[in-house]
Amino acid sequence: MKNYQFPENFWWGSASSATQTEGAAHQGGKAENTWDYWFSKEPYRFYDEIGPEIASSFYDNYADDIKLMKAIGHNSYRTSIAWARLIPDGVGAVNPEAVEFYNGIINEMIKNGIEPFINLFHFDLPLAEFTKGGWESREVVEDYALFAKTCFELFGDRVKYWFSHNEPIINVVCGYLDDYHFPNVVDCNRAMTVMHNLNVSTARAVEEYRALRLDGQIGVILNLSPHYPRSQNPADVRAAKIAELFHSHSFLKPAVKGEYPAELLELLREYNILPEMTANDLAIIRDNTVDLLGVNYYMPYRFKAKEYLPHPDSPFKPGHLYDHYEMPGRLMNPYRGWEIHYQGIYDLSIFIRDHYGNIPFFISENGMGVENEARFLKDGMIEDDYRIEFVSRHLKYLHQAIQEGCNCKGYHMWTFIDCWSWCNAYKNRYGFYSLDLKTQQRSVKKSGLWYKTVAENNGF
Repeated sequence: MKNYQFPENFWWGSASSATQTEGAAHQGGKAENTWDYWFSKEPYRFYDEIGPEIASSFYDNYADDIKLMKAIGHNSYRTSIAWARLIPDGVGAVNPEAVEFYNGIINEMIKNGIEPFINLFHFDLPLAEFTKGGWESREVVEDYALFAKTCFELFGDRVKYWFSHNEPIINVVCGYLDDYHFPNVVDCNRAMTVMHNLNVSTARAVEEYRALRLDGQIGVILNLSPHYPRSQNPADVRAAKIAELFHSHSFLKPAVKGEYPAELLELLREYNILPEMTANDLAIIRDNTVDLLGVNYYMPYRFKAKEYLPHPDSPFKPGHLYDHYEMPGRLMNPYRGWEIHYQGIYDLSIFIRDHYGNIPFFISENGMGVENEARFLKDGMIEDDYRIEFVSRHLKYLHQAIQEGCNCKGYHMWTFIDCWSWCNAYKNRYGFYSLDLKTQQRSVKKSGLWYKTVAENNGF
């Protein structure tokens, strides 16, 4: 038996977002965001036609929920501020009910010894900002910077860890390439404009934060994965490298090193999809890099060289340059269709250490979604031993990476209570606590009790 002891003051907790937990979608002065709007227009595109109106009712239950966090050993928790709740018109008047709500959350967390980690944007664009062009619009970028400044001024005396975006690549891929998220655009040129504007918006948030000289740190949350080639054949290696440029380095290098990868810019020029990048844009990105990196890790990516050329009439996408590879014998989470690869969290940590200056980072999400968890109910508790195994085996590899010098500061699980999950609603459950959708009752799972012992012992 080996003892896996983690560094002093390690962050143990979980993560979620405003839209996925708060509910009260049309209460408390909140305006519509793009998810509210899309659900009202196309509810059939959401699993079981469940939208974000109720979610896990965090808006009404946050004080009790924070006590439940404390009960399973959390010393930190990440959520987001809903832009459409705080500033309903995107710019202009601040909603006093929202200020009271977010002050309540922050103060209650601090009272319970839980460090607030606050993210500014988690996919939930105010509809008022979408009508200006969404993330294709530079006006929206500046409105976002003002929103960020407002958050810092209102809450920055107590919140010491801020993040500009959660998984900005999802806005690009799902919203502007693959028709998974609103606005359901399939246009690579527009997608690359969104990519660049999101990078500028992170830098602008950093700039606004530093100008206020607050006592804290600001970072970004990126979904990162090791990109493994099928083989060491140069064609497979190149395919994996191209995929990594688009999926990871397109946001990682601007945020951490203040510049785009030269190879990425060459590809964008070659395929005539390079967005407009002014000298001022590049200077803002260069001069406003992040202090801290959040890493969402769920699965590895595997790639191989293209087997067939895309149809000449199909719209160009980065995926025209590589194929996904399904490795025989891989361990799978069948409910999500995702590979489980525990060593990936180690490989990713080493990659950050060796290629990104060993920037301070933490695992900001890692989780296992499972359908129909009620079948594991025994004596009133869901016995999710599969989740305990999932977390513990990832933590073992993360511990090894820390032992080898990786600058990892914490581990946040997705998520605290089963939450609403975008188009998948409640199809897959991720929480340490289960949620009864009819009664909104919370019940701790076996994994939650196990996580409490890990946090209290700072290891296992």
